[in-house]
Order: sequence, then structure tokens, then C-alpha cells
Amino acid sequence: MPASPLDALCQEEIACRRCPRLVEWREKVAVERRASYSQEVYWGRPVPGFGDPAARLVVVGLAPAAHGGNRTGRVFTGDRSGDWLWAALWRAGLATQPESVSAADGLRALGTWVSAVVRCAPPANRPTPQERDNCLPYLETELALLPARAVLALGAFAYEGCCRVLGVTKRPAFGHGVEVPTQRGIPIVCSYHPSQQNTFTGRLTEEMLDAVVRRAWRLAGGADGADARKARPLKKLAEQSAALYEPVELGP
Repeated sequence: MPASPLDALCQEEIACRRCPRLVEWREKVAVERRASYSQEVYWGRPVPGFGDPAARLVVVGLAPAAHGGNRTGRVFTGDRSGDWLWAALWRAGLATQPESVSAADGLRALGTWVSAVVRCAPPANRPTPQERDNCLPYLETELALLPARAVLALGAFAYEGCCRVLGVTKRPAFGHGVEVPTQRGIPIVCSYHPSQQNTFTGRLTEEMLDAVVRRAWRLAGGADGADARKARPLKKLAEQSAALYEPVELGP
């Protein structure tokens, strides 16, 4: 039995097969695999949100990477984008370690929940509008279950999805550092996505990402980073069930 409404939501997401194109792609990738991960068992399912059930800040990306979250079963885990995001959260005091390599690596988020607009890895990282709309209720439910007070949107796609969920009808143009109030009192802070396309070219630097993470945390009413880690002893942090992330072979 799920231990909490968040666990129940995660179980519902993991079982979802609503988008035939995404189901076919995520499972194809999980069976064919990248050569460097050929001996691993891929997750190959929708990837639920992950983090602190008492999160003030919700970080939202586009979708799991084909050989990142779709492989590991945890959002922003096992790819370069995840390396950048979790290192920034760690520097801000919002994670217990700067790396996120597998669902069993012991990482814990502090005051933060990490999610995505679309829960399945999409071909070419491009979900269709219908696939986005099929998945948005999951993000909406997360925001209803969490005590969220601010959202950090990573990239224009995440920003648009967050605006739809939070009732922003006349949204300002996307840009790094743009802040948008919402009818629900949960402001959105925008950041360029920590994709290799942005980080390798210098469009997004560590300093830029650190600045928006800290700004979003302040808007969420959080303390400075060093205090955030001290204020939440690990033994008192609630956890999602590890069974949610148990990989199962999908095919030969």
C-alpha cells in the first residue's frame, strides 16, 4: 500500500500508458539501450517527481532524458542536466550531495521537489501539445499535495506548462531570471534549462543557475543554504518508497 498521497500519485504515474508514441519510445530505448549502458536494466516507464514531501520549492523540467531518467527511474538522474541541477541545489543547501547517479545513491532533497511537465522520455526531447496536456494533471496534483510556495521552471517548455497549471493566462516572454506572479500565490522563476546545449555554449553558467536557485528558494521563504541543511536532520526526512524505483526488465 502507498505510504502517502504522494506515493499513490507516483504509483499512478508509473502505470500510465496514456500516450502511445511515448510508451513505444521509452520502451524501445529501454530494450535497445545505449552501448555504454548495455548491461544495465533500464526503468523504461514514466518517471515520477522526487524530493522532500515538505517541499517549499518545486523545480520543473521538460521531461526525463532517454538515457537519464528513463534509465535510472529518477528525474534528473544519470545525465549531464542532472549533474548541473543537483550540484546547484547542493551548493544552495537543498540537497545532501552534489551528484545524482542512480535511484539508490542515497541522495535526499531538502525543502525541494524535482519534477517535469512530461513524465516519459519523448523522441528528440519534443513532446506534442497533446502529450503535454495528458501529463499536466500530474504536475497540478503535485502542487496541490506539496506545501509549495515557489516554482523554478527550467526552460521555456517547463515555463509554459507551469503557467498553464498555475493559471497564468498572459505570460511574459520567457527569459533567464524572469519572475512571474500567479493567481495561486506561487511565483514562477525562470531559468535556462541545464542542457548540454546551454551549458557547453556558456549560455547558462554555474553562477547563473546558482542565482536563480537561490532566488527561487528565497521566494519560497527558505533560509540560506547552509541553514537549510542543518534545519532538516536526515533522520526526520520522510522518504518515498524505494519500491517505486525498482527496475524491472521490459523485454529481451
